[in-house]
Amino acid sequence: MIQPASPDLITVNVDGKEIAVPKGTNMIEAARRVGVDVPHYCYHSKLSVVGNCRMCLVEMGMPAVDPATKAPVIDPATGKQRVNWSPRPTIACATNASPGLHIRTTTPLVKECREGVMEFLLINHPLDCPICDQAGECKLQEQSTGYGRGYSRFIEQKNVKPKRTLLGSRVMLDDERCILCSRCIRFCKEVAKDDVLGFVDRGSYSTLTCYPGKKLENNYSLNTVDICPVGALTSTDFRFKMRVWFLKQTNSIDTESSVGANTVVWSREGVIYRITPRENHAVNDAWMADSGRVLYKQVREGGRLESARVNGAVTDLDSAVKAAADRLAGGAAAVVGSGRSSVEEQFLTRRLAGHLKAGTWLVSRVGEGDGLLISADRNPNVRGALVTGLITELPKADLGGLGAKIDSGEVRCVVSVGEDLASAGLTAAQIAKVAVIYLGTHANPTSAAAQVVIPTLTVFEKHGTFVNQQFRIQRFAKAVPGAPGSTDDLVVLSKVLAAAGGDRLGADVGSLWPAISAEVPALATMAYGNIPDDGLLLDAAPFAGLPFAEGPSLHYAPAAPKEEA
Repeated sequence: MIQPASPDLITVNVDGKEIAVPKGTNMIEAARRVGVDVPHYCYHSKLSVVGNCRMCLVEMGMPAVDPATKAPVIDPATGKQRVNWSPRPTIACATNASPGLHIRTTTPLVKECREGVMEFLLINHPLDCPICDQAGECKLQEQSTGYGRGYSRFIEQKNVKPKRTLLGSRVMLDDERCILCSRCIRFCKEVAKDDVLGFVDRGSYSTLTCYPGKKLENNYSLNTVDICPVGALTSTDFRFKMRVWFLKQTNSIDTESSVGANTVVWSREGVIYRITPRENHAVNDAWMADSGRVLYKQVREGGRLESARVNGAVTDLDSAVKAAADRLAGGAAAVVGSGRSSVEEQFLTRRLAGHLKAGTWLVSRVGEGDGLLISADRNPNVRGALVTGLITELPKADLGGLGAKIDSGEVRCVVSVGEDLASAGLTAAQIAKVAVIYLGTHANPTSAAAQVVIPTLTVFEKHGTFVNQQFRIQRFAKAVPGAPGSTDDLVVLSKVLAAAGGDRLGADVGSLWPAISAEVPALATMAYGNIPDDGLLLDAAPFAGLPFAEGPSLHYAPAAPKEEA
């Protein structure tokens, strides 16, 4: 028995099953709550409703009442209130839940309607599934198995439309596959605020195109590829590279700013092929920036550090760690942490700095926010550094303070965790005055000048957590094995700490979290394995009022669904 609806809920009926939903809930979404899938193409939960495709046709009915007395009309055969069914089907996407609403999704009429819609959609659609990038995740392909005839009654020539049309540098259109759902048009207009796409011509000659003199070049253009239900829009970067059913999916986080957009990394046999957004309504809805999709290329780009070095000579990890400890033994050390490090790495960095009684710095990265999913704070985990106590205030624009201490002789050894000291504001002369211990992934002026170099992992090669601008802690997972010669940052930091005479702590995420929970007040009640996929909000009160320490739950206002006229 369904529980009585609470004051803010109403009861609707889907295929004979009653469910309590908020008033106004779209009936496609209501049906999902009882495990009923209503097929659709043009509908998207984060875009306005247009009712283009008609694939979501259902039968709709309302409880019968006496027109004069408004009293319920009881069916004598069942003893229940009679339902007056509409003589014609209606689209579920433009039907919002109202008290007592009934829909039927599996009747012969509904099935016949869907078969008719499917037949029309396939009239001019090319039979190129074997070479289509969308194969394996194509909604048209999926629904054709349930509602397609299996043969065509169409004997005329198909309309030929443009193929391999570049709408922008990142998106290519095969217009023969387009089913005119208009998702891409609505996304650009309503979410990206770049009203650049539209349809021209009429009927079966309708074609998607850019407005004259414009191109699809905004930083969110590839979201149109994600939401295209067929293979009409494809990514020029991923096009023809790999079949999606061969790829492993790994949950991750976009590290280009503090927004912390949730992502999925798609890889096979240690190679990453693409990154797509992962739905999280509290952070990024179902979108991500194009600039975050190419970050995987850092894994295999030139300049990866391949071996540990001491004074330029190749050595093994343990020897490099001992050399680092020897240089730290003299005291007068400073630690430069990173807003790109994970919470776990920042925790160990803080423990190392505390043991050495060293000052800590964090490299700041600031740019212009776009008001959507790129924030002004271009580090993914500055708030993690605040939470773990690595820093007690936000980082300065550069490392000028550290440079002054180097010039005065107060600092004679610097540990850099993944940061290029030169690009962060130190001069070549200042770097030459100190013994630099560099832990990082790629060669740069700091690694070239460092006495000790230890190669570490990119974010795609390890596990951990970040704290985004909402103070939401979110997990990311290892997608591919580490590059040859590199070592997990946690292992390196743990070894250096122990070699310098500090505590021996866990060298992996799982074994380190008990210590983190015990020492970090904001994380005291949680465990790594219990952090849900959409993250957990932390108490941001201790940091209220700090720039970059607060942020909205969403970075744009999703368009309100519109009812069909």
